[in-house]
Amino acid sequence: MSPAEVKLSPTIAIGTRAAELASQGIDVISLSAGEPDFPTPPDACEAGIAAIRAGFTKYTPNNGTLELRKAIAAKLKNDNGLEYGPDEILVSNGAKQAFFNALWALVSPGDEVLIPQPYWVSYPDMVNLIGAVPKFICTPKANGFRLTLDALEAACTPKSRVLILNSPCNPTGVVYSQKEFDRFAFVLAQRKIWALSDEIYEKIVYDSNGSSSIARSPRMMEQTIVVNGFSKAYAMTGWRLGYAAGPKEVIQKASAIQSHVTTNACSVSQKAGVGALRGDQKPMAEMAREFKARRDFLVEALRKVPKLAFPVPQGAFYLWVDVSAYLGGRVKTSIELCQYLLEKHNVALVPGEAFGSPGYVRLAYAIQQARLEEGVKRFIAGLSGL
Repeated sequence: MSPAEVKLSPTIAIGTRAAELASQGIDVISLSAGEPDFPTPPDACEAGIAAIRAGFTKYTPNNGTLELRKAIAAKLKNDNGLEYGPDEILVSNGAKQAFFNALWALVSPGDEVLIPQPYWVSYPDMVNLIGAVPKFICTPKANGFRLTLDALEAACTPKSRVLILNSPCNPTGVVYSQKEFDRFAFVLAQRKIWALSDEIYEKIVYDSNGSSSIARSPRMMEQTIVVNGFSKAYAMTGWRLGYAAGPKEVIQKASAIQSHVTTNACSVSQKAGVGALRGDQKPMAEMAREFKARRDFLVEALRKVPKLAFPVPQGAFYLWVDVSAYLGGRVKTSIELCQYLLEKHNVALVPGEAFGSPGYVRLAYAIQQARLEEGVKRFIAGLSGL
């Protein structure tokens, strides 16, 4: 894929159109954006303000300040049981850049990258931009959209270089257990396939253990890059701060790539990241509890709607809804359904095509309860009109 062929991220495109309608005075409710509606925790904010006042506004080392990398290493050890040194951590301008840096460091043109489907919208384009080949592994509805060992084994070829894992998963809300990761690890270690583990929603889990990671599986520490960040767990989307952790040689290569693209992450944001990691963690736990309450409301409300089907999310803040029963008449595809809902009922969702799965829509419940309730009413009204 050439840069000329790259299209705007579908989630951003939907959000842009919703903002255009809102600018015209139309009351649009967006259930499309993956952005927590909570404020950044006070400890992070105060650390950022203190950095500005202290004049900490210059370049930092390309791979991030030593202070932040040490704080991240402590977090990974205490929360995830993973031992990394500061030289095995790269700080980037958001987890998205950290992920892309790591992917670029791992694959060459023609290599296969295994991607469970449905997937986060940017994975295939990142793979294509590097010149590698995305190979999708179906995770069927009947299996709760979970990757199975049989499906993984069947997808592997001599060209397979990386498996992308996302737990908790965007868009399905699936959270994998450590036992599941251990089973995947046996196949990956045997075939020398890297795991690129996107753990950005790690702190937003409901009914299971979010600390599981394939990096903890036997023989996988030296074959895994863990990607995480501050946007979701700490409601720091605008601060643009993420990181990757893994074997030193890969992290150094990813750092070299970053040095030619953006150089260091924002100096002020890095100080805020230290404040977030070392500060009071209660606001993050409270945020996760509120997301669970919203999930429970949404599940209860939509269970009453005829012909809708969805898995109950175990983590993240999305509901993955099968709307295929409503397609084929006035609207033919889930893209057309989302366009109809936005233009006629002023509620924004993301179509399943963006995630590689036509016939579905993704609802984000990162929105205040009253607005969520109104958005659900509009969604249901729109379906009833079909």
